[in-house]
Amino acid sequence: MRNVTVAATQMACSAAAAENIARAEKLVRAAASRGARIILIQELFESLYFCQDQDYEFLNLARPLAENAAVRHFAPIARELGVVLPISVYERAGQSNFNTIVIIDADGAILGHYRKSHIPDGPGYSEKFYFSPGDTGFKVWDTKYARIGVGICWDQWFPECARAMALMGAELLFYPTAIGSEPQDTALDSAGHWQRTMQGHAAANLTPVIAANRIGTEAGRHGTAITFYGSSFIAGPTGEKCQEADRGSETILVQSFDLDAIARMRNAWGVFRDRRPELYAPLLTLDGVTSHKAALR
Repeated sequence: MRNVTVAATQMACSAAAAENIARAEKLVRAAASRGARIILIQELFESLYFCQDQDYEFLNLARPLAENAAVRHFAPIARELGVVLPISVYERAGQSNFNTIVIIDADGAILGHYRKSHIPDGPGYSEKFYFSPGDTGFKVWDTKYARIGVGICWDQWFPECARAMALMGAELLFYPTAIGSEPQDTALDSAGHWQRTMQGHAAANLTPVIAANRIGTEAGRHGTAITFYGSSFIAGPTGEKCQEADRGSETILVQSFDLDAIARMRNAWGVFRDRRPELYAPLLTLDGVTSHKAALR
């Protein structure tokens, strides 16, 4: 057996970065005390979710990775507690800004980073104003406890992202996120759809999924507001929900998985053995027909 214990956390955020980092540290320490070795904090937890509005002032929140306060704060904590921490940050890189995850291993070493590939744009979620599309490609990391893949929020809606990380050997899939109500349609509640999509990733790849969302209502600057769903959860390798938080409470979810047993199950199902990559050319097009190279001719 190769058991690993993971945790998903959820919390409300304020406009004060130091307060948010301190609150996240409290949850990390509590999760570690319950045996968690890989602990997920939600997306962009250093601040309020600023993407509700298109405001040039918020571009000033971006920092180079070497200067990011959360990364600098949590690296020694990861080493102290012996835990792996994917840390979500707003990255400035040259003339571009990215929505980025930094992977801190259990010895405090920075293993690398991934930049969010899929950038949404809609009422209350104007992320294209703030983030360039990620240029790292999907990535996995060999941490002390497991080989992990991390997608960021909108990435979670794309099965290609989960499948790519699973093909690269990810044994666990993590998704920090910020999802809540839709300002343009208060009757729309996508929480269940959001969960089921990721449960499908777990089932299709026989790979556990860990999702951490934020809670609370955050007001925009132009009369709008988003109430975040919370509902963070951990899904097992057949898509079943093992743990689930409520919609409004600061929460820590902890779950253990036997990665060797899951690997045997995955091999038995043959979902990677029976793939037909030569038939998947439409996935490399935007319209299902025209390849990028053909469009350029």
